[in-house]
Amino acid sequence: MTTYSNKSSFVTVVAVVFFTLLLAHNLVLADTTSASSKSRCLQCHKNKISGFSDKHAFAAAQCTTCHKGDNAASELPQAHKGLIAYPGDMKHAETACGACHAKRVNDVTHSLMNTGKGIVASTRHAFDEPLENNNGSGFKSLAHTPADSLMRKLCASCHLANSKSTHALDVTFDRGGGCSACHINSYPPDQHPALSSRVEDGRCFGCHSRSGRISLNYAGLAEIIPDELTDNAVADILQLADGRQVVKRPADVHYKAGMSCIDCHTSTGLMGGNDNTRHQQQAVDIRCTDCHNNESAKVTLSSWPQKHDSLKQYIEGDRLSQQPFLTTAHSATPLWNIRLQEDGAALLQPKLGGPALPVPAYTMVSHPLAQEHQRLHCSACHSQWAPQCYGCHTEYDPQATQKDHLLNKQTEGRWKEQRWDVRSDLPPLGVTKDDVIKPFVPGMIMTIAHPDWPTDKFRRRFAPSEPHTTGKSRSCESCHRSSIALGLGQGTFKKTGNEWTFIATEKSLEDGLAADAWTALEQATTDQPVSAGSRPFNHSEILRILDAGQLKSFP
Repeated sequence: MTTYSNKSSFVTVVAVVFFTLLLAHNLVLADTTSASSKSRCLQCHKNKISGFSDKHAFAAAQCTTCHKGDNAASELPQAHKGLIAYPGDMKHAETACGACHAKRVNDVTHSLMNTGKGIVASTRHAFDEPLENNNGSGFKSLAHTPADSLMRKLCASCHLANSKSTHALDVTFDRGGGCSACHINSYPPDQHPALSSRVEDGRCFGCHSRSGRISLNYAGLAEIIPDELTDNAVADILQLADGRQVVKRPADVHYKAGMSCIDCHTSTGLMGGNDNTRHQQQAVDIRCTDCHNNESAKVTLSSWPQKHDSLKQYIEGDRLSQQPFLTTAHSATPLWNIRLQEDGAALLQPKLGGPALPVPAYTMVSHPLAQEHQRLHCSACHSQWAPQCYGCHTEYDPQATQKDHLLNKQTEGRWKEQRWDVRSDLPPLGVTKDDVIKPFVPGMIMTIAHPDWPTDKFRRRFAPSEPHTTGKSRSCESCHRSSIALGLGQGTFKKTGNEWTFIATEKSLEDGLAADAWTALEQATTDQPVSAGSRPFNHSEILRILDAGQLKSFP
């Protein structure tokens, strides 16, 4: 096993394994201000006049524009009176960043990345607590109930309102920081950090290598429990800086092509504000079909929607005023980095630089069963694998202490998690509230123990997922001959006449279902999935899938 135990060596690991696609900044250094107009702050912070990106070069000598303080003072205590060390923090963003970006700050304030409404609602529901209290439904509403206590201790660091505390960058441990969380990619010791729209993948990693493990999945890294490994062919286990261990799995085809997170995820999807949005699926702007089979209305520079005027600045080269641009179906956001050719072909220009990439077009030739599979989401077939955890026990110890991420200090009470049966294989499929078939993963198959409860709570819930492991389509057999794909867990089918029977491999848990199942052949689940309205396949759907192609027997 290769172990990388400190932060500096982890940077080396991710440079080789994960962040091979991150490109160096092309910073435009700003030092054009005359000496007479320079801020007095620069008498002590001389090196901080350089390093700004071109869009923020105006602030190179106007420190108090963002940092406040007293620019007229000559003594340190008075000069730093009212100083804002981290203007990007959400508690300062309205006055600092909002002076120029008022709408963006307002949108981000109401975004899921800041409010955490989805996490709060799902956790409270699992604990049988009201989804809202007198203070609302986001992280700011957290009280000290069992559910809210768990989120304070284990979840609340991964939201933008969590304040930054050091002028440094750590790919694995960075969380929070408001606008700075995404828009500062490095903290050079001899320059001011650049504020840039060039959001590198490392800015996503701190939060999104957790939960659904999207950042790990995308690069082809699967988190493991080493003691559970049975594949002797696994030659190398990598250890992340936080101690988690991963093995290599097939990376996403977009990652291998050289695309970064922001090449797909638009500013609307990342920073769009909607008070009613409670689930990630509602907030994401981009769809696979937006690039590969776009039927939405196109826009030109002359018909560009006013609310997206700021995107025009990124269009490079000679783009004729009537040249069409694709838009997203979700919110009509112009996809400014996709160039349509005269023959109808599309080229994607990576936002962090690099050669243009051809965008394969959806065709009926490559999807001959499109009519039969019209309910299937692209990811149902094209996800190569997804992280899945089929065993979890979470317990509260009132005698121990743990960091409260809202108070940013150690407090009484500690939540302990144990997990087992971690897999990185083809995921189960299920049906969303919009009647679309997508990959689902176990959001929780767990027991929760708290000393205030007379008995432990058992929960079995699955949630729709976009694994970000896109590749060649899975085989017909992997759905129509797979009990796992059908949500039944591992086991064996048998058909006698027209009747199907199924014998599960895993033992049943207290709800009567197998330990790795979401449903049973003859019944539906009694618990609700994490995403309201979603469900496993019902009995008739399972039979139709099994009988498709007149499959008679199974190995």
